Amino acid sequence: MTTSAMPPVVDKDTWRNALDELRAREKAATRELDAIAAQRRRLPMVEMPNYTLIGANGPLTLAEVFNGRSQLIVYNHMWSPGAEWQCGGCTGFTSQFTRLEFLDSYDARFVIVTNGTIDEALAYKARVGNRMEWYSSSESPFGADVGAAPGTGFAVNVFLRDGDKVFRTWHTDGRGTEQLSHSFALIDLLPWGRQEEWQDTPQDWPTSPTYSHWLDSPAIARLYGDG
Repeated sequence: MTTSAMPPVVDKDTWRNALDELRAREKAATRELDAIAAQRRRLPMVEMPNYTLIGANGPLTLAEVFNGRSQLIVYNHMWSPGAEWQCGGCTGFTSQFTRLEFLDSYDARFVIVTNGTIDEALAYKARVGNRMEWYSSSESPFGADVGAAPGTGFAVNVFLRDGDKVFRTWHTDGRGTEQLSHSFALIDLLPWGRQEEWQDTPQDWPTSPTYSHWLDSPAIARLYGDG
């Protein structure tokens, strides 16, 4: 790395003034995120059909995936049937979530649903060391109905349960899923940021093709998998 890829060195007061100017924008962004969350809580919802999914212990209804809780976040994992390595982005993204018990006190769960068969899904979960609970929608149109049809992309969906009735309350995909990630939040704090060519960075800052710094699925497996 060349020394030109460095912020300018200034005195403490100049640095503090620049930080205070940025802090004002950061606080405004936080307030805007609070307002967005307030609007999200006021969204209407739509009742879902009585889907049957497949878990590690066999078929179950979508309502049963809640495991007695009232709220459910679903990551719809991209899937290519028969592939040794599934989507690197999905694999790396979901590998972050190793301690989800804090959701218990919020009456909520966070799980993965994929269009792949449950046998393939559970084998892949072990191969890459994923710690989340996996379910398969291979025998229902659930994935297609929530914006993650077979052969397409990934998504995040949120559901609310009232008895045996399930309602869809929120959906996002693409970069909308970044708000769930702590990895992007940490990387964006760094002076060089994500180092991806699409970002607005100072001249001479290190840049690389988009995704080139991401760990791929084999790397995730080497770090966390079952051998």
